[in-house]
Formats: sequence, C-alpha cells, structure tokens
Amino acid sequence: RSLRVLTFLTLLAVFCAILFHTPLLTALGSYLDRSGPPEKADVVLVLAGDASGNRILKAAELVRQGYAPRVVVSGPSGNYGYYECDLAIPFAVKAGYPESEFVRFPNNAHSTREEAEASTEELHSLRAHRVLLVTSLYHTRRAGGLFRAIAPDLTFIVVSAPDVYFTPDGWWLNREARKTFLYEWMKTIAGWF
Repeated sequence: RSLRVLTFLTLLAVFCAILFHTPLLTALGSYLDRSGPPEKADVVLVLAGDASGNRILKAAELVRQGYAPRVVVSGPSGNYGYYECDLAIPFAVKAGYPESEFVRFPNNAHSTREEAEASTEELHSLRAHRVLLVTSLYHTRRAGGLFRAIAPDLTFIVVSAPDVYFTPDGWWLNREARKTFLYEWMKTIAGWF
C-alpha cells in the first residue's frame, strides 16, 4: 500500500513538473531579481564582474540621465594584472561617456561581501548617503542584501543592468544562462547559512 502511494505521489510530482515547468522556472529566475527603478542619489556604484560592459554602460547612462553626478567603478585586481576599473572606464569612454564622470576604485575584493565591505569605506570617504547600486539582474537580490547588511547607514537603490544571456523568463533555454542561474542560486543558498 505505501509503495502505491509513493508511486502515485512520484508520478503526480513528475506530471506537475512537466505541466508547470515554465512558470516554476520563471519564478525561480525572477526570485533573483530584486531591482527597481532608479532614483536621485549621491553616486552610482557599479559592481565588478561583468565582462560584457553592460554594468558600466548602465551606470554611465544613469549619470547622463541626471540620477547622480558620478560613477564609482569597483575594480578588483586579477584581469591580466589590471584592476577591472582600469579596463571598464576606457570601455565606457570609448562608448561616448566623459572620463570625468568616473571615479576609479581599485580594490582586492574576491566576493560580493568583500566588495561591499571595501566599497562602504570608499562611499563614506565620498560622503555618499544614497547610492545607486548597479549590477546584473540575476545578482540584484543578493548584492542589495549584502550591501544593506554591511552598510545600514547608507541607502542602496539597486538598479539592474541587462545580461547578455540571463532573463528570468527564459534562462533555462541558454547554456550560459543556466550556469549563471546555478552559480547565483548556490551563492544565494550559501548566504542563507
């Protein structure tokens, strides 16, 4: 009898997973997004870790639109002996944004937590109170939570930059997006502990 119940429940779970896989997978992808619309701020802080350049371009566009006067560009070391900010700023300048709008912030962070700790000191030295935090959409929930926990005296408005591969409603259709989803969920779950 218990074997029949177990078999029935297993078949029911498989049936529901097949029937509702798109809304379930979309919900899991959407959970990672905790971004909102931009608001006026003292500074834009663009997080490192985006080789496509979408984060720096989104941050520069926010300055162009008048949301903040400048962009602090976090730039950990490690890219062929360069700080990431030393690669990102020329990329944005080449895209037509004035170099004077960017503040280099070289650091040695190896995680979002370490980046938040280092950035907090920099933001305090710049006397920033309201910060537009720019990162990739899939990273917004975890990054916003870490920055708010580490610097509760600052206000962080998290704004997402588009990702080349990841969208909440189709991430499972692309290999790179599936890897991004898996890594971000692993880091999210690890953060709960």
